Amino acid sequence: MSPEPSPQESRAGLLYGVAAYGIWGLFPLYWPLLEPTGAVEILAHRMVWSLVTVAAVLALTRRWGWIRPLLRQPKRLAMAAVGAAVISVNWWVYIWAVNSGHVVETSLGYFINPLATIGLGVLVLRERLRPAQWAAVGVGVAAVIVLAVGYGKPPWVALTIAATFSTYSLVKKKVGLGGLESMAVETAVQFLPALVVLIVLGAQGKSTFASEGGGHTLLLLGTGVITAIPLVSFGAAAVRLPLSVLGMLQYLAPVFQFALGLLVFHEAMPAERWAGFALVWLALAVLTWDGLRTARQSRMELKAAQERVVTTGNTENTIATETSQDTETTAQRG
Repeated sequence: MSPEPSPQESRAGLLYGVAAYGIWGLFPLYWPLLEPTGAVEILAHRMVWSLVTVAAVLALTRRWGWIRPLLRQPKRLAMAAVGAAVISVNWWVYIWAVNSGHVVETSLGYFINPLATIGLGVLVLRERLRPAQWAAVGVGVAAVIVLAVGYGKPPWVALTIAATFSTYSLVKKKVGLGGLESMAVETAVQFLPALVVLIVLGAQGKSTFASEGGGHTLLLLGTGVITAIPLVSFGAAAVRLPLSVLGMLQYLAPVFQFALGLLVFHEAMPAERWAGFALVWLALAVLTWDGLRTARQSRMELKAAQERVVTTGNTENTIATETSQDTETTAQRG
């Protein structure tokens, strides 16, 4: 078993986790600042400057030792490339949706992401669900149907965000790299296509990088920094907090996005959308309750098993001692 983190480490982990998910939740405030830049150009800049940022962090920390072993594993490299492609779609849809007035729907995507992850576990990993998990998935499906009726069409933005991010999470699990290293590989894969896009836009006179003033240029450069900071914070939180706490913190981001959509961007929320979101929140409540209950049972079973081992060990020592004493007594009598 890994040692329990100290109270100071736990508090630091909580702060790191809140910072990570808080920044992710506040992303909708950043992308509109980049107008009139289109979603494709923003995406390309984010890819290019993210690689520059993560390379600088790796250089400062001298964390290069993982590269050679990875290069000798083409399957892992291929999986990392798949992850880069999937997260590219996720980033583009998210940026486009925020700048097109769909902030609330992006929050829906991240709310239903845990349900999409469960679905992938069943379909791809052949995992078996507990009854509460089946109930949560059923309520989630009902929520999507209600929202489709409310929107007049399926909530494609939310479904795409949930599908791509859950797929990305599955791929990352299979690749098995740390957050910073994974980001380095993914942005390295993204770099050349993104650079080509920026060069073509510049040649066509459609690039805004140098045409909207120095402040705009700095904001585009900043896309790399705001991508890296929450990821590094998340990595710091992950090694200090139990998964149950991280699982609860993940809802901060869509909560912030939902609040921004309503209070800052003043997006419409008719009754049927409230009903759909209420069903999603009910599904997440069931899922969270089941996860916490299962984690508690696992801890209790582990503790009981450890106590049995200790008791068995003590009993064996007692028997061995008594046997030894009996042998010595028999020898003395002989």
